[in-house]
Parts: sequence; structure tokens; C-alpha cells
Amino acid sequence: MAEILFYHLTESTLEDALPGLLERSLERGWRAVVQTGTEERRDALDQHLWTFRDDSFLAHATDREPHPAEQPVLLTTRQDNANAAQIRFLVDGAGPPDLSGYDRAVFLFDGHDAAQMEAARGHWKDIKAAGHAVTYWQQTPDRRWERKA
Repeated sequence: MAEILFYHLTESTLEDALPGLLERSLERGWRAVVQTGTEERRDALDQHLWTFRDDSFLAHATDREPHPAEQPVLLTTRQDNANAAQIRFLVDGAGPPDLSGYDRAVFLFDGHDAAQMEAARGHWKDIKAAGHAVTYWQQTPDRRWERKA
């Protein structure tokens, strides 16, 4: 059964937090899939991951490009696992697929967005009811993650 983490962004944006989490996932030898709520958000993250830091390169592609199975990081709006990822990131309230085939799933949500907060609460309840191990992490003022539940 997948380990499920909820990351409550209070001090940084998704664009600030996601690249580092993806880098750490790749360092573990995992492939990652990032599921967004909209195509516009997927495309904005695609552009951001090419330029988020001058000294870094994060290989990735979107689900509209050829050969998704070969991508270490795949950005998608769909619920499939086209690149056989071990970790799935869900952002902007994206509805999760069956998570049992993953080692880990991470819900990232903006604490300043009421719709994302409400979606995260709903996902938390559903996933706990399905029997997954669930933890809740919130950012501290220095942008570190502190376990709250």
C-alpha cells in the first residue's frame, strides 16, 4: 500500500516547492508523475521546470509529447501511470487515481486557496477510509516541513 503525504504550502508556492521534491525523488531512483488539475497548469509547470534554477536541469515531459514511458518526470492531467512512476504528485486539487501501485503519493496544496484546501480535506477523508497510511505536513516559517498528523 502506498505511503500518502499531504503537504500544506503556507510559505512558498507550488513552483518553489515542487522542483526540490522532484529532484529528491529522482535521487532515490524513482520516476515521478505530476498530475495537475488543468492543462494550463500542466503547461505552466512544464515551462517552469526548464527554468526554475540557473544551475539545474530537471529532465521531464508532458503527456502530450511522444514517448511518455521514457520520461523520468511526466506532467499530466490524466490518471494513468504512463512512465511507471513510483511516486505521484497531485497538485491543484487533482483527483487521485488508484494509488495502490505507487510507493508514495504526495498531495501538494496551497493553504491560501480555499478550493485546494477543501479538495485536500476530501482526499484525506477518502484515502484514510480506504486504509492508506496518511501523514500531514505543514510548512514552517523557514519553509521546512513539520509533521502535524
